[in-house]
Amino acid sequence: MRRFPNGFVTVTGALAALTALPYFLYLFLYAVLKPEGVPADKAPAEPTVSVVIPTYNEASIIDSKLSDIVALDYPLKKVEVVLADASTDGTVATAKDFLDDYDAPELTVIHDDERRGVATAVNEAVASATGEVIFRTDADSALGPGVLRESVATLADPSVGVVTGRQTEVLGDSEVETDYRDLLTLVQAVESRLDSTFIVHGPCVAFRRDDYVPVPTDTIADDTALALEIRRAGKRVVMNPAMRFVESGVSSFRARRTRKDRRAKGLLQVLLRNRDMLGQYGSYGRIVLPINWWFMIVSPWLIASGVALTSLIALLVAGPFGLVVPGAMVAYVWLGQRDALGPLGTPYAVLDSQVSLWLASVELLIGGTGDGTWTVDRESREAFE
Repeated sequence: MRRFPNGFVTVTGALAALTALPYFLYLFLYAVLKPEGVPADKAPAEPTVSVVIPTYNEASIIDSKLSDIVALDYPLKKVEVVLADASTDGTVATAKDFLDDYDAPELTVIHDDERRGVATAVNEAVASATGEVIFRTDADSALGPGVLRESVATLADPSVGVVTGRQTEVLGDSEVETDYRDLLTLVQAVESRLDSTFIVHGPCVAFRRDDYVPVPTDTIADDTALALEIRRAGKRVVMNPAMRFVESGVSSFRARRTRKDRRAKGLLQVLLRNRDMLGQYGSYGRIVLPINWWFMIVSPWLIASGVALTSLIALLVAGPFGLVVPGAMVAYVWLGQRDALGPLGTPYAVLDSQVSLWLASVELLIGGTGDGTWTVDRESREAFE
């Protein structure tokens, strides 16, 4: 058995350091900036609000979502619910039956006989909405009672164009998703202080109707695409941790591929389509976007190269015994998807997201596109039934 060459150790160490660079930078900025709350001049406000919900066969969970809405700490007479619907299972009838028991909010239905993607649904819903503020959410999520008050108070700052919330709980006891969301919250807090955050959450995001810019109909991550369009117009995109929402999560490697890979593809699509913003728009184009490019486009390939290089060198140096290295990696993933890594769970959550981004980049390179139509997530819906 030959000794590992020093060059191998140097190269793998350099790859690891480059991969972790965005995280170290954000951790440093978090320590320096000490972000708390939302960086906006909030003010009490009660504009009319249209709650937009894209729906496709949500009959089993729409009651739960509407229960959330009628329980919000906001005058319901100033709230309109807009269903952007393409269902065939009675979702609209179930929603009407539920809201018939209430004087408010009003229900508006934009029905489409065929599924044409979430971006198309949201574009049409916003065009038909009457509220001064649009609050976009998903049926398979739960909202905290204060989300509307917090969102309109944040949007009272004229410099803010989009405000998104914080996921405070992961249904399904997924430590992997919890670790990932906690890390994402840290990133969003730092980015909001610097200028604007890149990722916004479709289940909990608000903006003024007059600021809305329709996104291309083949957009996969319509929420983040919208945020970039509004940032182009000169207004900031911030995360308000007081706007709390809940989604479900799973730790299984295969199940997370189904959920995460398409989202990753959507984020890459947004970055590539808006590459002209690099270096412009203040700290957003000079710091936030370059770091997201590094994290989402460069780092996944560094990790893939590091894994391949480490495995190859181990086999060349140790022969069959070198299989211990890829075996250890497989064991790490196996333990991670079973939430059995303890304090090492956060690095696994990062690795899992990088796998999704790498697979998405490979698909885009070989010509994969996307039509904006999401696959129905049965597990997520079951969590809210």
